[in-house]
Amino acid sequence: MQEQLESKILRVTEFVSANDLAALMDVSVNEVIKTCMNLGMFVSINQRLDAEAITIIADEFGYEIQFATTEDEENLGAEEEDAEEDLQPRAPIVTIMGHVDHGKTSLLDYIRRTKVTAGEAGGITQHIGAYQVTTDAGKDITFLDTPGHEAFTAMRARGAKVTDVVIIVVAADDSVMPQTKEALNHAQAAGSPIVIAINKVDKPTANPDKIREELAQLNVLVEEWGGKYQSQEISAKTGQGIDELLEKVLLEAELLELRANPDRRAVGTVIEAALDKGRGYVATVLVQTGTLKIGDILVAGSHYGRVKAMTDVLGRRHKAAGPSMPIQVLGIDGAPQAGDKFVVMETEREAREIAVSRQQLQREQNMRTKKHITLDEIGRRLAIGTFKELNVIVRGDVDGSVEALSDSLLKLSTEEVQVNILSKGVGQISESDVLLASASDAIIIGFQVRPSANARKLAEQEQIDIRLYSIIYNAINEVKDAMEGMLAPTVQEVVVANVEVREVFKITKVGTIAGCMVTDGTITRNSKIRLVRDGIVVHSGEILALKRFKDDAAEVRQGYECGISIKNFNDLQQGDIIEAYEEREVKRTL
Repeated sequence: MQEQLESKILRVTEFVSANDLAALMDVSVNEVIKTCMNLGMFVSINQRLDAEAITIIADEFGYEIQFATTEDEENLGAEEEDAEEDLQPRAPIVTIMGHVDHGKTSLLDYIRRTKVTAGEAGGITQHIGAYQVTTDAGKDITFLDTPGHEAFTAMRARGAKVTDVVIIVVAADDSVMPQTKEALNHAQAAGSPIVIAINKVDKPTANPDKIREELAQLNVLVEEWGGKYQSQEISAKTGQGIDELLEKVLLEAELLELRANPDRRAVGTVIEAALDKGRGYVATVLVQTGTLKIGDILVAGSHYGRVKAMTDVLGRRHKAAGPSMPIQVLGIDGAPQAGDKFVVMETEREAREIAVSRQQLQREQNMRTKKHITLDEIGRRLAIGTFKELNVIVRGDVDGSVEALSDSLLKLSTEEVQVNILSKGVGQISESDVLLASASDAIIIGFQVRPSANARKLAEQEQIDIRLYSIIYNAINEVKDAMEGMLAPTVQEVVVANVEVREVFKITKVGTIAGCMVTDGTITRNSKIRLVRDGIVVHSGEILALKRFKDDAAEVRQGYECGISIKNFNDLQQGDIIEAYEEREVKRTL
């Protein structure tokens, strides 16, 4: 009984994807998604679930969840209580959310008086940026700019976890889009106050009232309409209404009475991590309490290191970073995941032990969720008949983009073509990636990264396909095209000609010959034919001979007469219609 009970306990780390959870419980991912739907949660295959969702879903399938944490981590979780007199006011952390192209980054640009979008590929923000600005009144505000593209749901879900106030940007010349709703859901789930910014009001097609109406339908009533949500009409181009927007944000922040103790060991969240060619792994972190200093030993996720240098967004060096300050940190031994918590430890030994035990946990979980091929699976593939697999290795410049891209690619899987992500990570494409690709027939997708010289040579020798992209849409579309190519083409019949039998001649030793008139199209000698009598197909077959007068003809066009004899069929009658058709292969789409 003890064993049975234990088999019903799953050990997982937080942020397991729906797919992995299904694999652990040994049920199909569709069942998990169906259960979520019944519970009113909309999840996609690869969406990472939070602790609450994992517990509820597992409970539905009769499993108990144990969140795998090490003893050291248990101790980390016991937050030091700060004495009331040590707490000092801190700057609010504000996340800007909303749909693609509604003007989030342009709003930030205006606030920061810089140009971020100019440097983004295709004008889409693909990283989470964090910036601290000082308003005209001398108050500091920290801004997080989360990407709008749907692939970054996981990053945005994490973005809403660290923020105090959320600004949701909606374009006045557009409408409330699915991602706007999603952003509202994330913000409401995190319990953050929301300020609505109605952007692009300077456009002639702008209609702010329509936006307010659509928001009201979602139970988000703005103050002008007697609700509790503050809203402000702004224009990120001209700057209209932006000062008022910042005032409203500061007002919301004042109500929250945000305070932190700067005189303690720093705790915070990793916003982004990347591999920089000259500097090694760079993590952008947001200090939430305490002060991070150079020389501190920190643990973030399954990585640790000693802080060697700290720079802000503009590249200026800092010796210390206080609460609510975003800062880039050098010295961590790997790229932690966006959303991981970081904690400053006393000794390097402690930090190393925690990082190693977390790595072990992660490895265990990966091993348990890897599905090897079973007889059932082989049977399923045989039943489908033409099951194909597309193996992919993903490498990117920053962790968030790698996550987002692999999520989007996995969503492309269909019954016939499955996308498998063999490995994903931050950094340039190395020789080991090419060897893995060659061993498992995979393609390598690089997002904003390039292969090393040796990897490129090896890829040419092994004939491995390396695709490099800088815009996430392009990568997804090309993989989709590749998968459409893997789908077996469908064969379609195209009628090329209709021929009417006007006269029938029976000739000894030859058989029956039909004297015909081509009423439309062009009939060729190789066409397959059907004989239609009174709308019913009497015979399907091939042409034996096609003649014009006494000569053989390769083709006869509309309006001309010809003689036709049909292979192994003589029962021709006056008034029959001969339908000529070709079989053409048509490329299938997903």
